[in-house]
Amino acid sequence: MQGAQKLRQAGVSEARREAGSLLAHVLERERSFILSHAEDPIGPEQLEQFDDYLERRAQGEPLQYVTGHQEFFGLDFEVTSDVLIPRPDTELLVETALKLGRKAAAFICDVGTGSGCLAVTLLHELREIPGTHAVAIDISPAAVAVAKRNAARHSVSERIDFVVSDCFASLDPRNPRQSFFDLIVSNPPYVEERALAGLQKEVRDYEPRLALTAGPDGLMIIRRLLLEAGGFLKTGGHFLFEIGFNQSAVVEQLIDRHKWKLLEIHTDLQGIPRTVALQKRS
Repeated sequence: MQGAQKLRQAGVSEARREAGSLLAHVLERERSFILSHAEDPIGPEQLEQFDDYLERRAQGEPLQYVTGHQEFFGLDFEVTSDVLIPRPDTELLVETALKLGRKAAAFICDVGTGSGCLAVTLLHELREIPGTHAVAIDISPAAVAVAKRNAARHSVSERIDFVVSDCFASLDPRNPRQSFFDLIVSNPPYVEERALAGLQKEVRDYEPRLALTAGPDGLMIIRRLLLEAGGFLKTGGHFLFEIGFNQSAVVEQLIDRHKWKLLEIHTDLQGIPRTVALQKRS
């Protein structure tokens, strides 16, 4: 396939698979159809669009931004350059949350919602439990707009409220519709500033910087959340958040053991400490 050759020359590691995904998107078909109809001709307009997509991908734009889609926990999410692309590692956070909250109605807060993948997925998975509701917050109005569309896509709009906010700054801890959460989840920015230059081009040059890094050691937002989350959480409630591959020891030291009980730091499929699970003490 000429498309695969172009991507290969541009240094795209899985050139054939990605070219097939781009063509499938243009034709609005599954990749399996493309593989079994490789010799079928395509129209001039479709060919022009395919060439445009190939050029964008060859320049380094992530496949997910070109197609506007990313799968997460078995659901299809819209993604744009305004939001971080959901990663498989973050599915561990959803799995951990579901183990804690599947038996009863839960009031959930998703801090830094981005595409909405955490809040929307949790509401979708807990759809059989009446009364489960979420508040999704993000500092970026553009990200909130994407998350709203994903909530509608997966039929959870009536069970989720969106707030443009810098962490909890715009929430009222006295308002029961904006506090007294059973569960707070977050995939915050945590990349060290000095590590940005070493990231893949697709990440460094295209994903929103605000969603990637927070201060010299990457822990500025995590520090804020550890200080502030307890004020919005019920006693006995849980706070789950994602961390970087080398941050578990430092994060453990940041946890106030008078305020929080450290349940576990769960490891991802590569054995890297990834999801911190805390419970609020009385």
